[in-house]
Amino acid sequence: MWDIYKKGYKAWLMLEKSLAKNSVDAYLQDVQRLTNFLEITENVKTPDKIVLKDLENFIKYINELGMSNASQARMVSGIRSFFMYCLIEEIVTIDASALLEAPKNQRKLPDTLSFEEIESIIAAIDLSKPEGQRNKAIVETLYSCGLRVSELVNLKISQMHLDVGYVRVTGKGNKERLIPIGTDAIKYINIYKNNIRNHLKIKIGEEDFIFLNRRGVRLSRIMIFLILKELAVKAGIAKTISPHTFRHSFATHLVEGGADLRAVQEMLGHESITTTEIYTHLDREFLRTTLHQFHPAFK
Repeated sequence: MWDIYKKGYKAWLMLEKSLAKNSVDAYLQDVQRLTNFLEITENVKTPDKIVLKDLENFIKYINELGMSNASQARMVSGIRSFFMYCLIEEIVTIDASALLEAPKNQRKLPDTLSFEEIESIIAAIDLSKPEGQRNKAIVETLYSCGLRVSELVNLKISQMHLDVGYVRVTGKGNKERLIPIGTDAIKYINIYKNNIRNHLKIKIGEEDFIFLNRRGVRLSRIMIFLILKELAVKAGIAKTISPHTFRHSFATHLVEGGADLRAVQEMLGHESITTTEIYTHLDREFLRTTLHQFHPAFK
């Protein structure tokens, strides 16, 4: 019964919202879970017949399955998106999800690295190996530009305007943005490109990607995780390190230094300023820690 709605919704997500395949699949899975629930409870009805109580019962059901608040909140977002589509396409006249409440999800502040810790990670790179020069360029680029790991592995030479100090990045929803890149990152990218990368036998179709493995193929996301994890161990850093740690550190250091939040939002490629505002919380935590450490009244 719902196949026609799911098919239309999928096309809307891809064409109108320009979402990546993984995001489209996640949204469709939310709708599938809802229809499964309706079948289990023998309450199958078309979207225009669904009321708020049906959706509240669905959320109660997934909560009883032990799903985390974060997962429930994300699923509520998916259901709202589906009913927004239904409203736009006039499949429904009333949005049953409009008053649907998601569980409050306490946002955990991510680990960040200090500048000294980042320096120690860079110092742990073995530059005597060919991949060492590449890895140094990778770490410098991650920290200098605050890239997502997907943006890093898909970064192309044709997108790099190093002579003017910018890179053009394709982010979520295929949206492009220009990001300034630091002089150290430029220096080590050029060293890698001119002294290491030019000796690789590059696979056809991979010629434009900047960061390659020894087989001449772009690096995978998992490989970036493994490189950083190994470097953190060598540097003696006990924190859980990922590419996103460098992105968080990039933004946190900017905010701590007094950067305008809108500028940080633009560089990170956040669609909403509310996503960027987490770094104001990080900044307040930094201030609180500083007070406890240095102010006599807090000792």
